[in-house]
Amino acid sequence: MPDIMSRSKPITLDVLRRYAVARSMFPPTTLQKAIDRLGFVQADPIRAPARAQDLTLRHRVKGYVAGDLERRYPRLDVEEDCLVNYGFVPRSLLPLLHPRVARRPWDAATERRAAEVLAFVRARGPTHPRDVQEVFDHGRVQSWGNTNTLNASTALLDGMHYRGLLRVVRRETGTRVYEAIDHSPADDAPAARHERSRQLLMRIVEKYAPLPSASLGYLSQLMQYGAPHLRGETRALLAELRASLPQAKIAGVTWLWTPGEDPASGKWRVDPERARLLAPFDPVAWDRRRFELLWGWAYRFEAYTPAARRTMGHYALPLLYGDRAVGWANATLVDKSRLEAHVGFADKAWARDDGLARAIAVELGDMAEFLQLDRDAAVRLKRARK
Repeated sequence: MPDIMSRSKPITLDVLRRYAVARSMFPPTTLQKAIDRLGFVQADPIRAPARAQDLTLRHRVKGYVAGDLERRYPRLDVEEDCLVNYGFVPRSLLPLLHPRVARRPWDAATERRAAEVLAFVRARGPTHPRDVQEVFDHGRVQSWGNTNTLNASTALLDGMHYRGLLRVVRRETGTRVYEAIDHSPADDAPAARHERSRQLLMRIVEKYAPLPSASLGYLSQLMQYGAPHLRGETRALLAELRASLPQAKIAGVTWLWTPGEDPASGKWRVDPERARLLAPFDPVAWDRRRFELLWGWAYRFEAYTPAARRTMGHYALPLLYGDRAVGWANATLVDKSRLEAHVGFADKAWARDDGLARAIAVELGDMAEFLQLDRDAAVRLKRARK
């Protein structure tokens, strides 16, 4: 285990909280640089009041407004792809993820249909799913969760994209438009596979640090979604990383972070009067285990929870105040012109904090501008019921 006793300042939960927020909430930069630095931006189709990828990027990109990623995507060095979930990755990551070998092989009939569609897309160029549906009669298939059916051509295109036969060239009103892509063959030597897996795992550590050791194990399992062909190497590397990464044990929990960084350094600064509403999948809030350990209460994402059982709301956005997670808000766009926010607090005492109230008002004004609303006329603030 790395020696942590020689540090000038002890590693405490207060130190880790500040470090977690400061390293992720870096000064706003360009869209390309923000995605490069994040390494992965998780996508989600729910718009409440904007999609998760937009809510994540608005804090980290200068002058960002909702929809900028989709509008500017064709000009960026970025790809829609899978890492621990589905989202956006720097194009430089593709050689680590592809050629991707899915854990469940297709049967011969699906392989044949995919070959036919791939030849069609190569000949046509950028292809909308409806273009495939007009030419091929693939019928319908059971959807995920077996609650409905979907067009089999759409499902086939999704599978081809996942396997690296297609890439997303752009979106049209939210629908992916594909083109064919060829990935260079990967070096399958054991040392090369080990190195690819190591680089991917380190990208995850860099994105989510500081993280509990158990969270690294969970993320390594999720990484098998993006790199199923490296699952053996990933499992083998997990113990190696747990032993070699900088770490500290606090209240029985082993915390890990990025090599070369000192969480106790004065370089990690957070504006104590700044409030931020985060996407449910923002790197600061994504790891629910880490969230509860750092801030002492459980944040819940309840978009898919029956309404009667929700405690925080349909799409609760974690509320950060300085380096403290103090509550949440459900923000709704009303009549396409007014932002209405229902705010709840983990500790009722925060509801009486005048500094926090002012900071929330500024943050909601910033969100209104991000949604391209009139900042002064758009915001209505309510206290959430609980």
